[in-house]
Amino acid sequence: MPEDNGHNAHMVTCTAPVNIAVIKYWGKRDEELILPINSSLSVTLHQDQLKTTTTVACSRYFQEDRIWLNGIEEDISQPRLQSCLREIRRLSRKRHSDRDPGLDVAGLSHKVHICSVNNFPTAAGLASSAAGYACLVYTLARVFGVEGELSGVARQGSGSACRSIYGGFVQWSMGERKDGEDSLAQQVEPETHWPELRVLVLVVSAERKPVGSTSGMQTSVQTSSLLKHRADSVVPARMEEMIQAIHNKDFALFADLTMKDSNQFHATCLDTYPPIFYLNDVSRRIITLVHRYNRHYGETRLAYTFDAGPNAVIYCLQEHVAEFIEVVRHFFPPETNGEQFLKGLPVDHTTLSEELKQAIGMEPVVKGISYIISTKAGPGPQTVEDPRQHLLGPDGLPKKIV
Repeated sequence: MPEDNGHNAHMVTCTAPVNIAVIKYWGKRDEELILPINSSLSVTLHQDQLKTTTTVACSRYFQEDRIWLNGIEEDISQPRLQSCLREIRRLSRKRHSDRDPGLDVAGLSHKVHICSVNNFPTAAGLASSAAGYACLVYTLARVFGVEGELSGVARQGSGSACRSIYGGFVQWSMGERKDGEDSLAQQVEPETHWPELRVLVLVVSAERKPVGSTSGMQTSVQTSSLLKHRADSVVPARMEEMIQAIHNKDFALFADLTMKDSNQFHATCLDTYPPIFYLNDVSRRIITLVHRYNRHYGETRLAYTFDAGPNAVIYCLQEHVAEFIEVVRHFFPPETNGEQFLKGLPVDHTTLSEELKQAIGMEPVVKGISYIISTKAGPGPQTVEDPRQHLLGPDGLPKKIV
């Protein structure tokens, strides 16, 4: 590769958020196009705490497309990666030919180098593929001059990635068309809509999950009768209720629907044959703790949801965050009492009443929770303007390699 390739490389860096579904996506009606059997709805989390950063460089001197994830080179021929690359290049060609049929589009044949890093554990049930593919598609679109609707492209990388193309509260409509052209994400409300809402990620395990989402979904679709009932008879009405709860900032309804949908999702995993277990003993203790906390106060102040992994995501209002953090510290004492246990948005210290401790009435589990990420709803993908933040150097290779 010539030494001066960096001077000719077009380089763009973007960031994209994690989203956590409150109405779950589980199961596809089309594996290749990634079309879901039901609609879903999520909250986009703030990138100050959880994000993927991706740099894409495009140069006539690059010999082949290459990709590095968290410092390790990965196989660029992976079909979902290829789908996203192919679709962005197709859209770019179409845009150029529509604007000026005689335009030289030689740049579209140039190879790309992609470097992507997460600031959170990959594949531990924290929606890393959603943020990763949303970031990849958004950055590629900036490099190749593609504008407009991108959620349909991101969906072809990872289904839930289509929801990370937008900030705030986002629905992914399942669509009806066989070609998937109407299976797109759209914003229900922006991140500024409900400023009092807070999100706490309780990291139970940062290990890779034993059954990946893709294979888990396939088995569920093939074997679970509960999954079909859920998609046909439960989710449509629940989506309407959830959208109304968000519009009205009705936390009690939002929380009840969130917990019921999480429970039903994991029930479909149990109904899958052989069954899939994403929750562990600590996950189940968190569920019990939340219900006992809410019962003590006679109202729903907390909601839990679990994706395909043991980590809990807790939704609550700002006024209850400090007390809940202390509840977690008490019943899941950290190995150290340092600030490493609580990351993200700062939280004031408070004391717990003996009545609350007795109402929850559980034996403490030391080191049950590794750490907590305190965050809130946030915006969609962003372009990083500072060239010093590029993950690729002038030679088109990653600045950091593992």
